[in-house]
Amino acid sequence: MAAIYLIEQGTSIYKDYQRFVIHVSEKPKLEVPIREVQQILVFGNIQLSTSVIQACLQEEIAVLFLSQSGRYHGHLWSAELRDLENELVQVNRSNDACFQFNVSKAIVYGKLMNSKQLLLRFNRKRKCREVEKAIVGITQDIEALEFIDNLDRLRGYEGIGAARYFPAFGRLITNAKFEFCLRNRQPPTDPVNSLLSFGYTLLFNNVLSFIIAEGLSPYLGNFHYGERQKPYLAFDLMEEMRSVVVDSLVLNIVNHSLFKPQDFDSVPSTGGVYLNQSARRVFLKQFEARMNEEVSHPDLQSKVTYRHAIQLQVRRYKRSLLSGIPYESFLRAM
Repeated sequence: MAAIYLIEQGTSIYKDYQRFVIHVSEKPKLEVPIREVQQILVFGNIQLSTSVIQACLQEEIAVLFLSQSGRYHGHLWSAELRDLENELVQVNRSNDACFQFNVSKAIVYGKLMNSKQLLLRFNRKRKCREVEKAIVGITQDIEALEFIDNLDRLRGYEGIGAARYFPAFGRLITNAKFEFCLRNRQPPTDPVNSLLSFGYTLLFNNVLSFIIAEGLSPYLGNFHYGERQKPYLAFDLMEEMRSVVVDSLVLNIVNHSLFKPQDFDSVPSTGGVYLNQSARRVFLKQFEARMNEEVSHPDLQSKVTYRHAIQLQVRRYKRSLLSGIPYESFLRAM
């Protein structure tokens, strides 16, 4: 087990020798060897004992705190494990326009290529004309990247690619009980958007954990930016993995009828739509299965899991940051 997901409200977790013990009301206790845990995701009202927190700090296990619906609040990580030399390089690179542009260009290229590959793969049997048009458009966007020379135009092309991609993505849904026309979030207002948002949250947390483990600051990104301090580097490095990990998973889940419309709850005060607790467990199981699927990665001869592929991408970024080797995005083979 690489990750522990604590979602049932009122759950408590404590340490017993070299194990984490998870207790939920009157249910049987679950014991997990500490050595098998890479990260713990805490959704809402969950109690962690002091000994669990100490063990996570000592064993370099990232603990991420989220709202019950999955919104990121913060993370636990020992300050002693920060690598100030790496962070100083990151600060210097934040003023290096050439470095920021080249990394961002590679990220956008990877995102567009993987988005195109997903549309091609799922449209082989469906042969939808609208999807074929989107593929042609995204191909043109990819070719245009060669002639872009600044971040603002690059961000514009990323936005154009998304505007082509998501309507085509909706056309690939074959389950008549679900529809998707437009990507929306904060809050998601329909079941498919809800699944995408929850999946992206889980992907973000995995990327964030590896960034922290590599001794990098998640707050110093290149492509994403804003006035508020956020983990922009995690937002950057998850882009090329969105369609590869989450979008393809959501299409398979919906088209194979793993969920029904009744598995989603609406929140009238916000208009948000979210998976209910029992359905969320199903999604988490499917997400973990996806992360443990094997895929080819050019950095290794043998196949690796998607989780390991994310780690290798973070290391690629770190290598680019410290040694100047150009960053290359992850491209999923057809």
